Amino acid sequence: MNSYKVMFFARCPRNNIRITYHLEIKNQTFVSVEDIIGFVDQFKDGFHEEIADQLFKEFGGHQILSADHHGVTITTTRGEA
Repeated sequence: MNSYKVMFFARCPRNNIRITYHLEIKNQTFVSVEDIIGFVDQFKDGFHEEIADQLFKEFGGHQILSADHHGVTITTTRGEA
């Protein structure tokens, strides 16, 4: 099992506040660091759950995405445990 952790930023589409996201991907297969960085860098804005769906579609595996949204912590889990 490989584990990849990355922090990235995107703006809330409702009020344009910058959100810090923390992503962990666990996967049986190799995932290129450059692919992860390039993919998360495309997120300029978006809703947390939609970003999680796009990340899972791209990388699969087991993913946990968390972020504090204006005092509310959202954690999404996608994929196999």
